[in-house]
Amino acid sequence: MAQLQDDLDRIVGLPTHQLRIEWRRHFRGEPPRGLSRDLLLRAVTYKMQERVHGGLTQADKKALRDLAAKITEEGAVGTLHLSPILKPGQRLVREWRGQTHSVLVLEDGFEYQDRRYRTLSEIARQITGAHWSGPRFFGLVRAGKSVATATVRRSRAHAADAVDGQL
Repeated sequence: MAQLQDDLDRIVGLPTHQLRIEWRRHFRGEPPRGLSRDLLLRAVTYKMQERVHGGLTQADKKALRDLAAKITEEGAVGTLHLSPILKPGQRLVREWRGQTHSVLVLEDGFEYQDRRYRTLSEIARQITGAHWSGPRFFGLVRAGKSVATATVRRSRAHAADAVDGQL
């Protein structure tokens, strides 16, 4: 561990042309053209740590390749409908017809007006008297897209390279 830390400290101070040499040594190939010093540094230090601590499992690599393929086919917005993570203790607040409604997130459901519910949709129905998507009613998703939807700017090949240790 001490040796790894010494190596990492040494790498951080290297100029860009020497980082490119380190890239060749660790990745056994040329770094991508136009890769910034920061990304060179991050990739080389990751590779060094990976050799000591281990890297991604084959299953994780396959999952990332599959995701990269799906992004290529459907586009990032179509693929990455990430649901916001609700943590116990959080409060969701919604104003409906002049009245403020507050929901407490629990480990295994939700609490609204001193009653427990399994889903937000049950609470939305209780409040509105109509069928609503609970996450949409409480502003967690908009028109079928999660508020947390991420934008991915890499092509499938670039993402696949990153999975295979080329980035």
